Amino acid sequence: MKTAKSETAAQRSVMMSRIRSKDTKPEMLVRKALHRLGFRFRLHVRDLPGRPDIVLPKYKTIIQVKGCFWHGHSCRDGRLPKTNREYWVPKLLRNKERDISNERKLRRIGWSVRNLWECRICALSPEGLEKMLTSMLHNKCPSSEN
Repeated sequence: MKTAKSETAAQRSVMMSRIRSKDTKPEMLVRKALHRLGFRFRLHVRDLPGRPDIVLPKYKTIIQVKGCFWHGHSCRDGRLPKTNREYWVPKLLRNKERDISNERKLRRIGWSVRNLWECRICALSPEGLEKMLTSMLHNKCPSSEN
């Protein structure tokens, strides 16, 4: 007979296994908006540091679509879990460190890096997202960091 704790762990394992690293909803929204705007891009380019989400070679620009939880954003969705902190704190810190390292490497080889947060993308209308992307890619704003 299973205990409540093992059922919770099993349920959590099932939920975590369903989380995607590619083709997430926010990433798909950004890709569709870019396509509607006429931008052409490549996805998850293996020979660039960190296999960036969206690569716009013509603009020498990388767009990273970051999940608030996984990349430690300061919004409500970026909160640390209340349970199993000895696992989550180091894991999420490693994610942040890896993000910083990959971004430095990309900038060093001449790429401009733009970060878009999941909470920001999902809060915008399709038109608002298009407007933000157009502005971002024409260097009117550096990125959606906050």
